[in-house]
Amino acid sequence: MTLPVADIYDLRGLKCPLPVLKSRKKLSSMKAGEELWVETTDPLAFIDISHMCRQDGHVLLSAVATDTGHKFHIRKV
Repeated sequence: MTLPVADIYDLRGLKCPLPVLKSRKKLSSMKAGEELWVETTDPLAFIDISHMCRQDGHVLLSAVATDTGHKFHIRKV
């Protein structure tokens, strides 16, 4: 199941390590193959979420800089 882009997990305003912790928790409740869009404002989230995906085996489909932070598209494995 792919979430519509309008259905973004909004983690803007949260500081490290909360974006990773909340993304990991959200992914743990999802089924393999489902996709999650996450938006953050913490500049460290780019490093942290990329690392979380590698560590947990999820596929980081995209990580795009926005005017206020980053938007991530993740596929759960």
